[in-house]
Amino acid sequence: MTDGERYVVGVDFGTLSGRALVVRVSDGAELGSAVLDYPHGVVDTVLPGSGHRLPPDWALQVPSDYVEVLRTAVPAAVEDAGIDPAHVIGIATDFTACTMVPTTADGTPLCELDAHRDEPHAYVKLWKHHAAQGQADRITRLAQERGEPWLARYGGVISSEWEFAKGLQLLEEAPELYAATEHWVEAADWVVWQLTGRYVRNACTAGYKGIRQDGTYPSRDYLAALDPGFAGFVDDKLDHEIGELGDSAGTLTARAAGWTGLPEGIAVAVGNVDAHVSAPAGDAVAPGQMVAIMGTSTCHVMNSHVLAEVPGMCGVVDGGIVRGLYGYEAGQSGVGDIFGWFVAHQVPAEYAQAARDAGRDVHEHLTALAAEQQIGAHGLVALDWWSGNRSVLVDHDLSGLLVGATLATRPEDVYRALLESTAFGTRVIVETFAASGVPVTELVVTGGLQKNPLLMQIYADVLDLPLSVVTSSQGPALGSAIHAAVAAGAYEDVPAAAKAMGRREVGAYRPVPENVAAYDRLYAVYRELHDHFGRGGSTAMRTLRTIRREALA
Repeated sequence: MTDGERYVVGVDFGTLSGRALVVRVSDGAELGSAVLDYPHGVVDTVLPGSGHRLPPDWALQVPSDYVEVLRTAVPAAVEDAGIDPAHVIGIATDFTACTMVPTTADGTPLCELDAHRDEPHAYVKLWKHHAAQGQADRITRLAQERGEPWLARYGGVISSEWEFAKGLQLLEEAPELYAATEHWVEAADWVVWQLTGRYVRNACTAGYKGIRQDGTYPSRDYLAALDPGFAGFVDDKLDHEIGELGDSAGTLTARAAGWTGLPEGIAVAVGNVDAHVSAPAGDAVAPGQMVAIMGTSTCHVMNSHVLAEVPGMCGVVDGGIVRGLYGYEAGQSGVGDIFGWFVAHQVPAEYAQAARDAGRDVHEHLTALAAEQQIGAHGLVALDWWSGNRSVLVDHDLSGLLVGATLATRPEDVYRALLESTAFGTRVIVETFAASGVPVTELVVTGGLQKNPLLMQIYADVLDLPLSVVTSSQGPALGSAIHAAVAAGAYEDVPAAAKAMGRREVGAYRPVPENVAAYDRLYAVYRELHDHFGRGGSTAMRTLRTIRREALA
């Protein structure tokens, strides 16, 4: 390193932790990093401090945890990099989405006010808060009845994870808190607000999660038809200045400089989503390159020259990933979460002991055992809906399913079937895009799950596509750093910065023809189950969810 080098910081706010990464502007070299697990984690059972039990399908967070990442992980990453912080020229952040913060006019989260500390609706609603499914269903149904033109841009269905469904739930279940909410803020934008002192909505979440298309939101008349009290939702709580991706949202305030140890006045990029910033991290912003950000869930993003209606997509936004192209998004609500659930709750103690004896964790142990199997030898097929279905069915009342189990079934059999189920779910998405005129030619993977070679090979074989991997271990954080470099003026635009700073290993995994043929047979069973429970006449999954909610009420 020389004194002439310049650096940027990318901060990735994930589901369980926040990660800071220091990157050299000239070539994207990653020089130092640090991670902080959120002190409160995901709040899905009991509200902190009050003992208030949460209903099913809730998932909250505590916003002070995000500030703690800025206070702790950022200076630790700079120290790890061994650089002079005076040479940092910009910082950028990305966030899970749609994660919403109800705030006062000055950005104070309602949960930080004494009057509302014991109110669940005053807290951050994490992306995987699915308790607004009923509201989402009504939003979709009314839009269909009225022929709202924006609905097709979201695959024909609005998700319970998004801004409007969660906002309508707030109004209907806690009207006094809805009245106290002066801004309904994406966490991505709230963090940037804390860094700059300016509230700027980012074009990415506004487009994908906020139903903003061609510069407008759903009409006041439509919102009033949903609920008269919701008529002013956009005007009063949502609409605000929009910042384009890669632009500067402002500069680092003295307060935020004190938190981070970075120079006051450096550029702070407009906020972004963890998935969408990951495409530049792999220099994968060309049409046909689908980037899968694989962690607790998976988000699929890709660019195209064409505007198409893809059933069940999460959205298509002009400039939603990079300017000049249509950015598409789809996703799976549960992936790593499913594997984690199985290991935490379904694996016998002797397997855990065997893993310890072998010097590996339970995931590694089960993967090693599963890798010894021939494809189909377990006789199982699973549906990957443990956290509902985001794409292409967009229904979080669907649930997991395992078919084919016998008294001979062992944990490694089920584990492999769960791995395969998530690949099958991705294949449904890829095939739906292709059938809609948006073909996928390369799958680019980033995120923690890329470390599992068996899983990666399964995906290549199931999809019959070359699979590339982003070589950074911190794909979203690197993507944010790339946006920081653009916001600071070091590069003309995001594609130019991605070419210099991003990287991937092209074709790291390639489909094996005999494996492809074997998985085609299993996938046919998956599709039969997928369509029967998701699209057919079966109401079994939805009925069970209703019974559960009633029993726990």
